[in-house]
Amino acid sequence: MKALVTGAAGFVGSHLSEQLLAQGAEVIAIDSFTDFYPRAIKEGNLAAVRGKSGYRFIEADLNTLDLGAALAGVTHVFHLAAQAGVRKSWGRDFQTYTTLNVDATQRLLEACVGLPLERLVYASSSSVYGDDVAIPMREDAMVQPVSPYGVTKLAAEHLCHLYYLNHGVPAVSLRYFTVYGPRQRPDMGFNRFFSALIEGRPVVQFGDGLQTRDFTFITDIVAATAAAAVQGVPGRVYNIGGGSRVSLHDVFEMIARVSGRRLEIDRQPAQKGDMRDTYADTSRARADLGFRPSVDLETGLHAMFTWMEVIRK
Repeated sequence: MKALVTGAAGFVGSHLSEQLLAQGAEVIAIDSFTDFYPRAIKEGNLAAVRGKSGYRFIEADLNTLDLGAALAGVTHVFHLAAQAGVRKSWGRDFQTYTTLNVDATQRLLEACVGLPLERLVYASSSSVYGDDVAIPMREDAMVQPVSPYGVTKLAAEHLCHLYYLNHGVPAVSLRYFTVYGPRQRPDMGFNRFFSALIEGRPVVQFGDGLQTRDFTFITDIVAATAAAAVQGVPGRVYNIGGGSRVSLHDVFEMIARVSGRRLEIDRQPAQKGDMRDTYADTSRARADLGFRPSVDLETGLHAMFTWMEVIRK
């Protein structure tokens, strides 16, 4: 495998690059170091792969990069680059989301037309579903995102599908459900919760705490993504979830147990664009990809807390 990984300095991209190298693949890694969070964090994500045999890093924007040259000889594309964050996707910032999530995806897909790719794996999000679908969420549900971010992720999914139908680009889309673990972005929930706990600050709770999520540990996400590059059916969408639906209140109880510390909760109003519940039906991924999540939430939280204690020393 000669893999092109976009968003390679990010949370999922850096873990995926490590796994692909460990499996013997050659990796061409691309990242533009957008300012959504500090560059130093992304540089730290790359520490484990920089200088490894078979690894080449390109700092570039997908909207301006010579994609033809970058794709030369590539057998698999993993498109993880995106502007993340539900809450920041409103208002004047929306143009950043359309540029990085929609325009860049279209440009990448156009560059893949006619190439002998085995797979293009696109990292989508459970944010595409919205709040009006049955639980557990199935890939054939009518999706109605409740955030501008979710709209851009869904638009990119549609682009992948139409490039498959019209040009034969072997695109597979994965809807990730709330990814967590070591290297999680600083704006994401568990990172914020553990940071507050370690620093002796109250943990901020948006909403009533009864909202639920299907949390998925990073190693399970990476395993599913790597499997999709070999076993994913082109044109299909797959849910990738951790296998359990847990409320925010229950999460706080687990965090208290794994940290051995008492949480002080700062209750704030619910934020627009936040989904009420997520829970993945992963039967399609199980059938096609052999996907079965292997890390339960409390075990994963313990691993993440241990990592955060180390990096903050």
